[in-house]
Amino acid sequence: MNINDAKDIADIYNKYIANTTITFETERLRVAEMEKRIKSIAAVGPYFIYMEEGKLCGYCYAHPWKERAAYANTFETTIYLAPGYENKGIGTQLMRRLIADCHSRDIHALIACITEGNAASNHLHEKLGFRQVSHFRQVGRKFDRWLDVVDYELILE
Repeated sequence: MNINDAKDIADIYNKYIANTTITFETERLRVAEMEKRIKSIAAVGPYFIYMEEGKLCGYCYAHPWKERAAYANTFETTIYLAPGYENKGIGTQLMRRLIADCHSRDIHALIACITEGNAASNHLHEKLGFRQVSHFRQVGRKFDRWLDVVDYELILE
């Protein structure tokens, strides 16, 4: 991953912001803001992209889950794929690489926060060994709807 990928990453993410409840962000990100986020996240955790025929078609990363010292070995995962690249195994490849990298960094637990109803993300995480550990009701509001969030956890051993 290189900071020059920020525009492509922002383009992918902005489609999710504008058209889905998968992210709770409501305002599109400018490239400069995405660059800032990438630098901040990559400074403390893994950040990977997936390229196919010269096109960035997916990305994932892990960042600290909470700020308190006792949570230092628990990270939250994020993954997004460009439209049209779903169900091709790209998400699985990205997440397997992310999990392996987190394991090599002595990260103990990974948390995935998923908007309820995101069956593709639920399936991906379950396939990789994550298990649902929580269900928060009506904690987000987007497109005039209250949305639930489920957390999935993977203990790295």
